[in-house]
Amino acid sequence: MQYRHACKVFDESREVSDEDMRFILEAGRLSPSSFGLEQWRFIVARSGTLKQQLMAACFNQQQLITCSVVVSIAAKVQELTPGSDYVNKMFERRNYPPDTYQWIVQFYQSYYKQIDVLPWSIMQCHIAAANMMTAAAFIGIDSCPIGGFEPQKVRDVLQIDPGKEDIALIIPLGYRKGPQPPIYRLSFDEIVQYIG
Repeated sequence: MQYRHACKVFDESREVSDEDMRFILEAGRLSPSSFGLEQWRFIVARSGTLKQQLMAACFNQQQLITCSVVVSIAAKVQELTPGSDYVNKMFERRNYPPDTYQWIVQFYQSYYKQIDVLPWSIMQCHIAAANMMTAAAFIGIDSCPIGGFEPQKVRDVLQIDPGKEDIALIIPLGYRKGPQPPIYRLSFDEIVQYIG
């Protein structure tokens, strides 16, 4: 965990292999999610043109053009509607007994009415993002989560329909150029409280 940091400048001469990208994306795919609905879609870009367009939509953050690959995470919205084909498929694959299946469907319908769907979906995507960045660090690949962007410009670049899904986070990946800067974190005792 000490290896991971928000890499601002990547070594443009080094490429992340397809095999390593598969490992990182699998870490995202296998992440936990509320109701097991896997609220994400991972959009992978290696093209210099796409990276340039994304950089322009992200306030010209240079890591987007120096990185090897960019993973943009789209948060599902429309498909999460109770009774949708997607939700039904996700619940049916678990082969619940009929009573349990009916209970989970009704519980989800009730829960759905209480939430703002997009922020909830984005929260699930952040779980997958954290797992991908940790997996990347485990194999010596750097990352930098980017939440600062102009949403409509990113939608235009990635051809996202905000009625169906929206952008949760953008993650450039690659290999650092130069030494890692110091990591500043609060101490363990400052952030951990045991209560029982």
